[in-house]
Order: sequence, then C-alpha cells, then structure tokens
Amino acid sequence: MYDSVKLEKGMYHLANRSFLDALEQADPSEQYTGTPLAELDAFERQLKRFDIHLSGDHCDKVEKFYASTESAVLFPEFIRRAVKQGMEESILPELCAAVTKTNGTSYKGFAIDEDDGAYSETFDQGEELKITAITESEVAISLNKFGRVVTASYEIVRQQRIDVFSVTLRAIGHKLAAAIAGAALDVLADSVTPITITGTALAYADLVALFGEFSDYDLTTVIASPKNVAAILAMDEMQERTLDADGTIRLPFGAKLLKDSTLSDTTIIGISKDFALECVTGSDVLLETDQLIDCQLDRIAVSVRVGFQPLMDGATAVLDWTSESA
Repeated sequence: MYDSVKLEKGMYHLANRSFLDALEQADPSEQYTGTPLAELDAFERQLKRFDIHLSGDHCDKVEKFYASTESAVLFPEFIRRAVKQGMEESILPELCAAVTKTNGTSYKGFAIDEDDGAYSETFDQGEELKITAITESEVAISLNKFGRVVTASYEIVRQQRIDVFSVTLRAIGHKLAAAIAGAALDVLADSVTPITITGTALAYADLVALFGEFSDYDLTTVIASPKNVAAILAMDEMQERTLDADGTIRLPFGAKLLKDSTLSDTTIIGISKDFALECVTGSDVLLETDQLIDCQLDRIAVSVRVGFQPLMDGATAVLDWTSESA
C-alpha cells in the first residue's frame, strides 16, 4: 500500500524511468480501482500519506515537505509538476501535431516526396499507382537546451504557502515554454515562402488570404503578436464574435486566434495544428534533485532539451510585411 512505500533519493536516478514511474511500480494505481483513491496517481497518494496540502484553506507551507527525510523526497517532483503545468498552460501544446521523445541531442525525422503525381489521378486496371516516398531526412534536428536557474534560500522559501510558491514555479514554466514556442514559430516561419501584404495595414482580407492558402488541410490556428491580435480584434468582422466557453478567440472562419509575444509585429502564422509540426524532446523537465532533497535551495536549475521539425507541406502559411508598410 501507498503508506508503506520506501522513498529514497535514488528513485530519481533509475535508468529509463522517472520518479513517478518508480512510485507507480512500488504502488500501482490499478490496485485502487473502485476505491476513494482511484483518482490519485502514486505521487498524489504520497502527498496524502504525509498529509501535505498543496492548496485550499488548509494549504501547508513549503517546510511541510521537510517534516521527514522521506517526505523531502517528494519536493523535486512537486517542483517539476508545477513547472510542467506552467509549460502546458502556454501556447506550446497548441502548435505541435506530435511529440517524439529521444535519448540523443539530435534527431533525424523523415522526408516526404509527393511529386510523382496528384491524388486526383485515376488508374486503369494493371496501371501502376503513383508513389508517396517517405525517406529519412538528410538533415538532423539539433535539440537545444532551454532552462533557468532559480536562486532562493530555504530560510526564505520554507515559510511560503505551497500554493503561492507553486504560482511562481508555474510562471517560470510558462515563460520557459513561451521561449520554446518562439523557437517553434521560427521553424514554421522558415519552412514556407510567406505571403506578402501589400496594403499599409493589416486587413481582414489578409486573413482571408491566409485562409485561402490551405487546400489539403484546414487552417485551425492563427498566431500573431499582441499588437496584431489587438488589431484583429478591432476589425469590424470580429464585432459579432464571442468567446468559446474556455475563453478561446475564434476568427469568423473557425480558426483559433493565439497571442505570442515573441512573434514579430510584421508576421502572422497560420497552421493546421494536426499536420504542421513535430516537437522532439530529449528530456522531460530536469532538476538537480539531490540538492533539493537536502534542503539546499540556493540553486534550483530547471532545464529541457527540445527541437522542432515541419511535417506536411501545405499545413503552414505565413503573412509577412515590412515595418514601413505596417
């Protein structure tokens, strides 16, 4: 049962297994099916075991993790989850059609050649079908390391409520993911020839032109800088639009409108989310776990390795114009 699991530092250093994997092996979630604990994963059951409350009226202070040597082992996973949550609350998940995990620092995906003929061609009996050739890409994707070092002494952090500290960690994850999303958008922008806007300002007709670039796929997502999102929202065509239940802004033709502060004010990117981009990760969020467990909070290093590869031709389009015309 969860209250008899032996927690040790070494659970963070097992080959090809995360701390949560190690916990789940020691305390499988399947055995709790049909019980009040069925909705909790192995980490959340350990929080319950040590009576650590992460939020609510009875939210504990950070020092509660250090009530025992075993409960201290949970602290790095708490930090990782908070940072990861912040990353998932960014626009990054909205850009990726697929996520590939690799153990290396580079990755070779595949290339697709469909120049043999159109899909609309028909064939007589016995005639050879046209070919879509899938081959290994000649160019390897380099996985870049993104990260941040957070400095804070234990004496400062220990008296903070866990939920307040979690907000700070989520904000760090959110900003880290924004930087990674910026790299993803650069890859998308470089993968196509942009449509040049000839007017003196962004117009709804330009967004329609972007929509018209998508023939094989649907335009699902439009990403623009805060300035351009504001300009789009001020357009007459947007006056009758309402937000989705989750707060999503949609253009009249159905695409989501997303804001990204790393994007230039002279560029707008449109994608078919399910076909445009592959995200390649070399690691999950990494932490220096031993120091955190030993109360050495002077330095919390958070990092992740990631790279991107465009996938299907026709799943990305870009509006571009000069600052003079904007």
